[in-house]
Amino acid sequence: MSEATGQKRPTGFAAAAVLLALSAVLSRLLGLVRERVIAHQIGASVEADAYGAAFLIPDILNYFLAGGALAIAFIPLYSSVRARSGEQAAGALFSNVFGTMTAVVAVATAILWWQATPLVEFFFAGFDPDTQRLTARLVRILLPAQIFFVSGGVLRAVLMARGRFASQALGPLFYNLGIIFAGGFWGARFGAEAFAWGALAGAAVGPFAIPMVEVWRDRELRPRIRVAPLDPLVLQYLAMAAPIMLGVSLLTVDEWYDKYFGAGLAEGTVAYLGYGRRLAQVPVGVIGQAIATAALPTLSRLWAAGERQQLDQMLSTTLRAGFGLGVLCAAGLIAFAHPVVVLIMETGRFSAADSVRVAGLLGIFAVAVPAWIVQQIAVRAFYARAQMWFPMLLGTGIAVAFIPLYLFLGTDAEGLATAGAIGMITSAFVTLALARVRHGGPELAPLVSSAARSVLIAAVAASVGAWSGTFVSGAFVTLVLGGSVFAVAAALGVWFVGDPPLREALLRAAKRVPGIPA
Repeated sequence: MSEATGQKRPTGFAAAAVLLALSAVLSRLLGLVRERVIAHQIGASVEADAYGAAFLIPDILNYFLAGGALAIAFIPLYSSVRARSGEQAAGALFSNVFGTMTAVVAVATAILWWQATPLVEFFFAGFDPDTQRLTARLVRILLPAQIFFVSGGVLRAVLMARGRFASQALGPLFYNLGIIFAGGFWGARFGAEAFAWGALAGAAVGPFAIPMVEVWRDRELRPRIRVAPLDPLVLQYLAMAAPIMLGVSLLTVDEWYDKYFGAGLAEGTVAYLGYGRRLAQVPVGVIGQAIATAALPTLSRLWAAGERQQLDQMLSTTLRAGFGLGVLCAAGLIAFAHPVVVLIMETGRFSAADSVRVAGLLGIFAVAVPAWIVQQIAVRAFYARAQMWFPMLLGTGIAVAFIPLYLFLGTDAEGLATAGAIGMITSAFVTLALARVRHGGPELAPLVSSAARSVLIAAVAASVGAWSGTFVSGAFVTLVLGGSVFAVAAALGVWFVGDPPLREALLRAAKRVPGIPA
């Protein structure tokens, strides 16, 4: 690899990662506003349980059509076809996949819409009949959003394959805004239905309309909508996507398990688990999802160019930085779980008792945050090599193997959260170990050393921050004072004790913040 190439690729990756991270920060901030609005309007009630449960069936449809991971299968194939056969062949692949997947998801949506009631009765047998009817009504509102997610996923994938990440960055923002505005304006009158309609409108605008406008403005990219399931390249895409469609992992099914098992427990269990999980997912989205999404195109190009050593080095550096940041975020969430929940969610129908329950769950979910981040990055070692089956079979095996643990611990919300945390940590560790065995990289010793440093830094910073918070009262003051002490202690720890990838990641991000000189 030439010196110029060696400089260009990391720079492009870093810029994309920062863009997506900034988008994730904004999206997660909007997500916190969304959670506050939901908590204010419907609290942790039966209606909140129905709203959380209603996403299960649409999410399963999206997952098994690879809607949330279209880029993983599409980008390597599209990049290969474009490099080998030119723009015309790549454009034909784009048009055929876009038309075929849109047709498939539309038919599947219609079937599930028709069968919503019996499906809800099957998945949520623990709900009473009134709650089942409300859940089925919400499912029918949410299902059409999957058409926009899947077809929009193809649009965003082709843009990312060409190094254009703006639509990927903007999509989640508008999706959250749709829920916030609809729920904020009409939630008091229509309850959970207002939030469901907002989710549908947000999906139409963010994940679909924005990338469609960007694609349509580029005449070279405009797709001709073709339903061509037997096209050789479409079949090749489906073969690559099949493991993602058919396999599952605890990254996804942990939430499904919580809803399925939680529906048979006390009122509010599904809502409590959903609130705690979504708060814990803030750093996962900001760090893990942003880095992993930005890394895949670069890792795929390195693999296609035969630059395996550079691929392993980049993956190792990314894992070390991601894990270190994840540990710091997890420590902060554990130390300040209660004031975070009180400040964000304790309003309207969300009571002080609800805050205590969700804070406890947030602390449990936070333990798994570094593993969530590592898992998202580690599987890219397989995806970049177009090895889709291995990680999906591995993930499916772990997801199935941990069902007894959910059954054993799942007598309450805390037990279900604990089962998920144990499962995620196990999944991340096994994925890393098998990537090392199968590919000869990344090196695990530097990651272990980096992890030890990060845990030490996080433990000291969290202890000092939590201790300083005991001298004041009130969630806001506690969070501001304790959080500031934690942030300063963590920054000093990273600077003096942290390893180079973690320091460099923070410096690269700081150089792209307005007002901070490069």
